[in-house]
Amino acid sequence: EVQLVESVGGLVQPGGSLRLSCAASGFTFSSYYMTWVRQAPGKALQWVSSIYRDGYTVYADSVKGRFTMSRDKAKNTVYLQMNSLKSEDTALYYCARYGGSYYGVDYWGKGTLVTISS
Repeated sequence: EVQLVESVGGLVQPGGSLRLSCAASGFTFSSYYMTWVRQAPGKALQWVSSIYRDGYTVYADSVKGRFTMSRDKAKNTVYLQMNSLKSEDTALYYCARYGGSYYGVDYWGKGTLVTISS
């Protein structure tokens, strides 16, 4: 069974940092492209970042230069290091697996809430 389990988010002050992790199981982790997606209150899902099998990363413009996604194949875990956090980063953050061009994003974690507020 495929499982994606995000770490607990939290309340962070503007300008602060937080690292999210997502532990994957039930599939060959190294073979898949992984993604972070977020949903701010009352808004649509927003793609945040993705990491390819070779470690190449891409980011949404809104987080570029502030967020860093990485993966540890030995631990079957992806990370999202978030720095210089802003109030507009407040959202439910989801880890997801990309199953390829045919299936698209096929598995999701349950999400973790990140709140940026003073």
